[in-house]
Amino acid sequence: MATYSKAPLSGSTNGRGIKVAATATAGTLIHTGSTTTSTLHEVWLYAANSDTAGRKLTIEWAGTTAPDDTIELTIAPESGLVLVCPGLLVVGDGSALIVRAFADTTNVLLVHGYVNVLT
Repeated sequence: MATYSKAPLSGSTNGRGIKVAATATAGTLIHTGSTTTSTLHEVWLYAANSDTAGRKLTIEWAGTTAPDDTIELTIAPESGLVLVCPGLLVVGDGSALIVRAFADTTNVLLVHGYVNVLT
């Protein structure tokens, strides 16, 4: 029987938001997945923009090759939490797959979220 548990993002400190400091690849660490194919990480990400202008956020999903491994969107200013990744899966393949983020301006985007770990 499968087990399910909810966990904070590995790049988070005690479940707090992760400030996106990077402005280019490789981005700020958001989450490191499992190394095994039998452990699925269902990743939910939300972003907030504290700036007065819209800011582009790029999520690097288990790689850094654009456009294959990237998700890009503009986060409106002071818009609260915006859903960025709706439960996308990270599945290990012998090495841990990593989710990173960078923005067009440093330290104004904050990424929140959690992981549902399924084994």
